[in-house]
Amino acid sequence: MIALGSDHVGIELKRSVMELLKEKGIDFRDYGTYTEERCNYPEYALSAAKAVQSGECERGILCCGTGVGISIAANKVKGIRCVCCSDPYSALLSREHNDTNMLAMGSRVVGADLAKMIVDAWLGGVFEGGRHAVRVAQIAEIETTGTIKMEISL
Repeated sequence: MIALGSDHVGIELKRSVMELLKEKGIDFRDYGTYTEERCNYPEYALSAAKAVQSGECERGILCCGTGVGISIAANKVKGIRCVCCSDPYSALLSREHNDTNMLAMGSRVVGADLAKMIVDAWLGGVFEGGRHAVRVAQIAEIETTGTIKMEISL
């Protein structure tokens, strides 16, 4: 299950993502907004991110004007690794190397077709683990303790 969220600016892009998910037979839950009336993106980022954090949804996709603000808000939720993406390559590597569990895009930055390519790449990515797992664990340690144990690699 994919958690979806957007503000009023990102709602059309979110609808394009919904179309793609329906075509692929992927279940999703929309955490709002549901209209084009002006609203505040942190509210919808929080709702979708909490669904991912709790395990109610496996991953999440967010949309606002640039994708930046909504990704920053989502990343304030413990355990969320939300990437703001405007290209398929970065989306894919964010899954393979960073084990991202949320994706954010901007409706003023990417169009519907590019957004679908980005989502496709992101959904297809599989976390590689290995050296990347150490780095993801360090990110989690920063989130929990505010510090990390430095590792020296040769």
